[in-house]
Amino acid sequence: MAEHMDSKTAARIEDFRKKITETGEHIVFHVFPEKILELNEAVLAASSVNSPFHPSQPTGTDATVRPPSGEDGVAKKRKREEDGAVPVPAGTVYYPQSVAANQRLLGLHDVIKRECEQLGTLVEQVKLWITLTMPKIEDGDNFGVEIQTEVLNELDRVHQSAYNLRDLARQHHLERAKICSKLIKYPNIEDYTMALREHDEKHVRVARENLTDVRDLYAVMTDLIHKNITKIRAPKANNNSGFY
Repeated sequence: MAEHMDSKTAARIEDFRKKITETGEHIVFHVFPEKILELNEAVLAASSVNSPFHPSQPTGTDATVRPPSGEDGVAKKRKREEDGAVPVPAGTVYYPQSVAANQRLLGLHDVIKRECEQLGTLVEQVKLWITLTMPKIEDGDNFGVEIQTEVLNELDRVHQSAYNLRDLARQHHLERAKICSKLIKYPNIEDYTMALREHDEKHVRVARENLTDVRDLYAVMTDLIHKNITKIRAPKANNNSGFY
């Protein structure tokens, strides 16, 4: 005996689908265009010398190797041991020297991460909307479904690109940490100081490029969806509309 949802549950599911559709359409026709314009203004503003993304701004590199200080310093530890104090337990981690993180880059990365996270969230909502509009699987008249599938593939690509851009901050810190560790070990080798400055200068430019990349992801994705919106909304309704 075939089972079916009760009428109350079916009505709630239908209401859920309608809300997903409303959200998806709102994102595609209002939020995406607004984000394109907003990010385009940010990209244009990055050409101003007053923008934190502009390469003429101070890089913010601090290559100073700071000496030990406070209770966690090696010098303090040695003094305590010489005075007969209770030895510090084995395995205690010390930070005898340090190099500060680049505060300017931290700020730029925060902007990119925030934009990428928002893009990923919006894409997931649009993907759900399009997926729920797909008709049941059957023979023939699948052209519209193929268009929907292509659009979903593009959304997956955009989502992955946003994830990769979001991950660049982590890569930056790992690469920078290697240079800083060398700088701490060999503070008299000027090339490590120069390498750190060059690394930071490069990533300021990369952050600016990333801002442009996020804008372009919105633009390409929005253009594709708008050109194929008829088939996205009703994939089985008409066979005369082509895929762009």
